[in-house]
Amino acid sequence: MGPLNGFTVIELAGIGPAPMGGMILADMGAEVIRIERANGTDLKQTRDVSARGKKSVVLNLKQPEGVETLLRMVENADVLIDPYRPGVCEKLGIGPEICLRRNPRLVFARMTGWGQEGPLAHAAGHDINYISLTGALFATGRKGQKPVPPLNLVGDMGGGGMLLVNGVLAALLETANSGKGQVIDVAMVDGAAQLMWMFHGFQAIGGWDASQRGANLLDGAAHFYDTYECADGEYISVGSIEPQFYALLKQLAELPEDEFGNQNDSSQWPELTDKLAAVFKRKTQAEWCEIMEGTDVCFAPVLSFVDAPKHPANVARNTYIELEGVTQPAPAPRFSRTPSQVAHGPHSLGEDTEETLAAMGFAESEIRKLRDSGTLG
Repeated sequence: MGPLNGFTVIELAGIGPAPMGGMILADMGAEVIRIERANGTDLKQTRDVSARGKKSVVLNLKQPEGVETLLRMVENADVLIDPYRPGVCEKLGIGPEICLRRNPRLVFARMTGWGQEGPLAHAAGHDINYISLTGALFATGRKGQKPVPPLNLVGDMGGGGMLLVNGVLAALLETANSGKGQVIDVAMVDGAAQLMWMFHGFQAIGGWDASQRGANLLDGAAHFYDTYECADGEYISVGSIEPQFYALLKQLAELPEDEFGNQNDSSQWPELTDKLAAVFKRKTQAEWCEIMEGTDVCFAPVLSFVDAPKHPANVARNTYIELEGVTQPAPAPRFSRTPSQVAHGPHSLGEDTEETLAAMGFAESEIRKLRDSGTLG
């Protein structure tokens, strides 16, 4: 059932990176219990992929009984994921100090954009703002054009959701040794900054011009690291950075040596990009795939996320699954002895409330009383 089988995670309902982190933990076998509001979004109806494998419990945390119910659940949990702005959990009476008193081994993971402290901590923001402050957005786009948001992959998902999982797993390992829990401050701005690590090093040795975009090795300036339109209007990508890969690109694309011989002369990149674009425009995407795919050119067709699951390489690796009519990424990474799996699709709002409370030691009479009081929504 996955390497986290036996661990219990309580995820307070939120959006973006926190549900993504909870999804990955659920894929890895953890029991993830999502605490919803009675008027919250029914993730089964919205077909929210991040709700897969999770239990749905409705609690009214504005009632003292709801707060006490959650605190009793915390006593049986290993992790609590807090997706709210700094101070919200404290106002509700479920802040880390109180939770850790109830369960000294608890990992209390706080997922925010700007972090728990600092001048922006209480300000609203979204992915585009967090990556703006770290240089990631400035660096993304074509020369002479405005920055292009890379979806919400860098701030929310890479800088947020993945960092959350990383922090939770590290904290659980430490707790196994110390017997003590702790609070994790997971900030998307911190995660986005970490994702830019390589470019700081490049800049330090003069290998990157941070004052420009579309002027460097990996930002679309180099003719051998870019996307190109084909004869059918589809696109392909090449990343022939290393000399041997570039030599193969020249061979398979039949590029004349006297024109394409000086690979790293950046002054020639704009002209060579235009010439290479004309070459790739002569054949369709499928024809170029026939010539280059699977070679060391470092080549791939540019696919939409709708077409990606149909690609033979993704099919062979079962990179995608279909669950309740929704195509979605399969669990990753892959474990040899304790493989991850998706236990089920999204559950309806509050579907698991009474069953979960009973499993955590609540008596039937207590559950009935909570239901009658409106605590369970």
